[in-house]
Amino acid sequence: MTGGLDTVYTLGASADAETFYNGWADGYDAELAENGYVTPRRCAEALAAHAMEPTAPLIEFGCGTGLGGVALQAAGFNTLDGFDISQEMLERARQKALYRSLGVMDLAKPLEIETGVYQNAAAIGVLNPAFMPPTVLDEMLAALPTEGCLVVSINDNSARDGSMETRILELTEYNIADLVFKDYGEHLPGVDLQSTVYVLKKR
Repeated sequence: MTGGLDTVYTLGASADAETFYNGWADGYDAELAENGYVTPRRCAEALAAHAMEPTAPLIEFGCGTGLGGVALQAAGFNTLDGFDISQEMLERARQKALYRSLGVMDLAKPLEIETGVYQNAAAIGVLNPAFMPPTVLDEMLAALPTEGCLVVSINDNSARDGSMETRILELTEYNIADLVFKDYGEHLPGVDLQSTVYVLKKR
């Protein structure tokens, strides 16, 4: 592995995510393309299969440089608002001209999202217990109306401690959402890393 992939999965909870991703922004797209990053397409296609209103506004958490936005738009989601902790990543996303709006958001802190704005949501390749609590999933769902869908992915490294998947199962057990899709498959084939894609539909 080279570049940011050498480091991102070894960072601890005390790491400065903003500084790390700002520093990775220039080489991010090329490095992930080199390693066959397929999770954005998997997530977008899964969401499109279950979302009731794909043309309604969608919020993308941790949009990074916009690789998720490319896949979401290709799957029919054409009203996208993206948020990320890194200003440098957001600048690269802005250059792709995919998003209606872009803004800064730290998923380790309480999310301030206006309710009633978004029908669906995505968190593609962003969930990482080193940088955010599992209850961030609760806040993501809270932004959606009944039957709004949230697609997330959890790669093998981020899944290791079990906290994110446990929270997904708890949300279904507490009748907050239904798990309508789950699929384990390729994430970054170039470094032999897999991920699980989930789609939650809010009750």
